[in-house]
Amino acid sequence: MITDSPALDQTRTWVEQAVIGLNLCPFAKAPQVKGLVRYVQSEATDPAVLLSDLLDELQRLSKSPADRLETTLLVHPLVFTDFADFNDFLGVAEDAVADLGLEGVIQVASFHPDYRFEGTTADDISNATNRSPHPTLHLIREDSIDRAVAAFPEAETIFEANMATMERMGPAGWAALAESWKKAV
Repeated sequence: MITDSPALDQTRTWVEQAVIGLNLCPFAKAPQVKGLVRYVQSEATDPAVLLSDLLDELQRLSKSPADRLETTLLVHPLVFTDFADFNDFLGVAEDAVADLGLEGVIQVASFHPDYRFEGTTADDISNATNRSPHPTLHLIREDSIDRAVAAFPEAETIFEANMATMERMGPAGWAALAESWKKAV
């Protein structure tokens, strides 16, 4: 596993500029500022190795105190570059959470350069809310989500706010922002 690489630099920049900068996730800033986000890159070139890395990271997160490690971004730029394949792997990731007995403890969120919500076209700007520089599995503590939702009682409005942000930016604005993290190497 790699903890320093161009792909991780790009991912950190994406989190700072898009996820936090555009307030796509109002819960992301606090753990980032406190240094509680683990950025790690899998060197996997096949699904079996990525699954092994995912299992390792799930165990690491579950065994670490939340005040030392709250969330993990597992970036894997060499495997599942095709979104359909990546999307299919998410079931395997969910099964891994269950196999480790971590259902209700950790959940997996997904981000991909070609992310596409069901029922949208590939060029629909709403997809940008989940578009990251590289395929990424975000391992999130359920307790963290519960605390964040309690502090932000209208959490269901986040999706609508994100869509409005993307509409205001438009494809050209999003593309310009994406160029900034591509240069973060």
